[in-house]
Amino acid sequence: MSFRQSIRDGFLGRAFAMIGAANAASAAVESGRRPRARDLKKLGIDPGQFDRINH
Repeated sequence: MSFRQSIRDGFLGRAFAMIGAANAASAAVESGRRPRARDLKKLGIDPGQFDRINH
């Protein structure tokens, strides 16, 4: 495994992916849109249940 691949697939890669998903989801909610299912799944939120959240 190369160094770049270990960074991307390791803790740092997952952490940056989580931060990016949180940023995208919060921007969508702030602008009155529904976040993408991919971002919600990355954050551990069930996309089917998202509409039940009072936002």
